[in-house]
Amino acid sequence: MTNITKILVANRGEIALRVIRSARAMGYRSVAVFSEADRDAPHVAQADEAVCIGPAAVSESYLRVEAILDAAAKTGADAIHPGYGFLSENAGFARACEERGIVFIGPSAEAIELMGSKRLSKIAMLEAGVPCVPGYEGAEQGDERLISEAKTIGFPLMVKASAGGGGRGMRLVERADELAEQIRTARSEALSAFGSDELILEKAVQQPRHIEIQVFADKQGNCIYLGERDCSVQRRHQKVVEEAPSPFVDEALRQRMGEAAVAAAQACQYRGAGTVEFLVDAERNFYFLEMNTRLQVEHPVTEMITGLDLVEWQLRVASGEPLPLQQSEVVLNGHAVEVRLYAEDPRAQFMPQTGVVARWQTPQRDGFRLDSGIVEGQWVSPHYDPMLAKMICWAPSREEALRRLASAVQDSVLLGVNNNKLFLQNVLRHPQFIAGQATTAFIDQHCSEDASLADTGPALSCLARAALLYFQKGVAQADSGFAWRRSAPQSYVFSLACGGRRYTVNLQAEGERRWVSVAGEQLELGLLSADGQYCVVDEQGVIRRFSYAFDGDRLYLDDGSGHYAFDDLSHAPAEVAGAAGSGQVKASMDGAIVEVLVGVGEAVTKGQTLVVLEAMKMEHPLKAGVDGVVSSISCERGMQVKARQLLAEVSAAEEV
Repeated sequence: MTNITKILVANRGEIALRVIRSARAMGYRSVAVFSEADRDAPHVAQADEAVCIGPAAVSESYLRVEAILDAAAKTGADAIHPGYGFLSENAGFARACEERGIVFIGPSAEAIELMGSKRLSKIAMLEAGVPCVPGYEGAEQGDERLISEAKTIGFPLMVKASAGGGGRGMRLVERADELAEQIRTARSEALSAFGSDELILEKAVQQPRHIEIQVFADKQGNCIYLGERDCSVQRRHQKVVEEAPSPFVDEALRQRMGEAAVAAAQACQYRGAGTVEFLVDAERNFYFLEMNTRLQVEHPVTEMITGLDLVEWQLRVASGEPLPLQQSEVVLNGHAVEVRLYAEDPRAQFMPQTGVVARWQTPQRDGFRLDSGIVEGQWVSPHYDPMLAKMICWAPSREEALRRLASAVQDSVLLGVNNNKLFLQNVLRHPQFIAGQATTAFIDQHCSEDASLADTGPALSCLARAALLYFQKGVAQADSGFAWRRSAPQSYVFSLACGGRRYTVNLQAEGERRWVSVAGEQLELGLLSADGQYCVVDEQGVIRRFSYAFDGDRLYLDDGSGHYAFDDLSHAPAEVAGAAGSGQVKASMDGAIVEVLVGVGEAVTKGQTLVVLEAMKMEHPLKAGVDGVVSSISCERGMQVKARQLLAEVSAAEEV
């Protein structure tokens, strides 16, 4: 047995809090590490001790092996839990812990190394008899060889970063003429994200389900599986909704997949928590995808249907204890569903967002669990993954679990940063998903027309509510500018900016009644109450309640139609620079320039990518808004830029 007394958590956010919670329950002391940007983060406050390991950039903090090991030495931590992401699947880090006499709470460096390579792991799985997708996993990596092998495999196919995960360095290639460019892009993204540009090719399994098996192994050679998770609802190969058990898997398939997953783990002498991911086709044939040698983001759904604490199991196995259960003792009870709440804007192709959390509240209900890493007043920075929280619900049946979770998501409040809350509600309530028919093509096939994705701006009712709150704020504060807005007795004109657009909103007041009109449309409403958190209005006989928050003169509002940020520009001149269709190309968020693809004087077309920005672990193409000629470039490769910073300008064709 290994005597562990103090555990350093080499991570941040919700997973750091999750590990600290179980460690404390088991009597272990905990140490947090943090970047300068995370000094006031919740995980720092919750740990018994905390050490700053560097600046905000992950390469200078959470990925600095020596800084983390020094923090362990400084605090006397004798074990390190890596969480997920960052160094969790870094064999060099696991090996360095071992060399320092520190327990790495995870598998051996050799297992991480093998399973961290899609190419080598696939070879090992084929040798172990685990079903795999046909493809190319050879050592020869030249473009010519990859293109030649692709022709043999046939299209469509997947280009994947061998060291990758989370959808980075992964491309679906439909036709041969797309292949060379997709190889180049995948290499670039893989090298940036993982430090390796090695690729593999696989035949694309059309509209599969993404189903993974949770495995656990101890140092005594025991290995079991804890059921499956269905992670088919994905966007850009990143999971959005996870559930356990899968509505597609029967007991016979569960056993076959579970036994294959155990064989995969035993092939690399695995220990600890691991997840073997499979693609499953319509005929219930399954194919090895990859093995994640760490705790998964979606582990809570497994915990909720098994009643087990997987972090506790990790700590027990790391201490040398045998697994607490045998395979025959594993019982699955009820159904659990999880959604990932992201700081992203569904109305702008899910672009990651930054900002300050103005309000954050979730309901307290039976069967509801929240794994969150944010608090009110916290800055959501561009340096880290945009996932803010995981919301999970358990119920005796799948139908009830979905209903409970959709309601809990809807009743939660997140203001100050754009998010995917409405999109998640709509997915959970989609008939195809409720019917258990979702494949990895679900979002592309069924959500393209979802209301939460429409960049149409706020509806009349939303503008009316915003104007009403500004009206009430002006009355309450006796704002000197408020009188200026009055164009006639009891008539007020507001100029509200939202999402790069400007709206003229007319409000008429008579006693307790208000009429708001925008572009000829009119709505009658009355304000019943507004306490700084919730507003209750009577809209043409229907009483409605919605959340809001003021930050100075900026209003954040979520009335059920999405998250909106308003600015009162009633005193400000009209501003159209940088609007949609203009020649200005601005940074969509804080980040670094990866590529500048054009030069001054070059003719470009609307929609052509001019600059590639890297932020929040993803590459984002910034495109020309008009046909024309590049008149200026104000950025270069490697340059750090701020959100809305001007990067390039295009003179429209009619101006040239």
